[in-house]
Amino acid sequence: MTKPFRFGVGLQAARRQKSVQDWARRAEDMGYDIVHVADHLYTTAPFPMMTAMAMATERLRVGTFVLNAGFYRPALLAREVTTLRDLSGGRFDLGLGAGYVKEEFEQAELPYPSAGQRVDWLRHVTEHMTEHAPDVPILIAGNGDRLLTLAAQRADIIGLTGGAPITATSDPLADRVAFVRQAAGDRFDDLELNIAVTAMPTDDSGRPDLSITSRFLPHLSEEELLATPAVLSGSTSEIADTLRGYRETYGISYITVQQLHAEPFAKVIAEL
Repeated sequence: MTKPFRFGVGLQAARRQKSVQDWARRAEDMGYDIVHVADHLYTTAPFPMMTAMAMATERLRVGTFVLNAGFYRPALLAREVTTLRDLSGGRFDLGLGAGYVKEEFEQAELPYPSAGQRVDWLRHVTEHMTEHAPDVPILIAGNGDRLLTLAAQRADIIGLTGGAPITATSDPLADRVAFVRQAAGDRFDDLELNIAVTAMPTDDSGRPDLSITSRFLPHLSEEELLATPAVLSGSTSEIADTLRGYRETYGISYITVQQLHAEPFAKVIAEL
């Protein structure tokens, strides 16, 4: 069964209550289903931000994209999660990741575990949340085999990075979706697949600004960056067609964009 589209937008750092809440109401009016906040030490604390936005809106969901599981003890996190769930009237999605920025662990005075240990801890946190907050949807985002196996087995939503270019002979995104399908088994049809867009046109040129994407993929050429699924090009109608293709080809129905893309992408939402 084809899933309906769902649209998210990431909020960048902001600290004034009025500006945060006004922006959340604006996102709701533009047709977004959810506003995401990140979990880095150089940004604002996620739970106060999400609470402020939930209190200012009626339909809009709030969520993390994503919490660094390594920063949290499960029981303490469950207290935060269930409190926000209740205050928001159930409009909260919990996004989790394994954490990857070594310097942030060091700044938080926490040991930086190996990649395998970080995924093991993510599993521990996810299982605790599933038991103690079973009505809160869990998103797990990443690309590696171990992490995607965990996501396929335990999450409700899977965030796919789409970080490699699609060519005439190679489709890494299709490979990752096939891997998830195999790992999920009978659960696959119930999963929601997400992709985070990192570049799209913000004017009528049809050309995306690749500055964010190139920061994460510095080894790729401009041509290769333009061929990655996380980069959208063309007119509003062409981008809408691209996203219809993502849903038909890969089963991806949940699209997240950056805050600077919010206004132009709202036209795509209207088209879809």
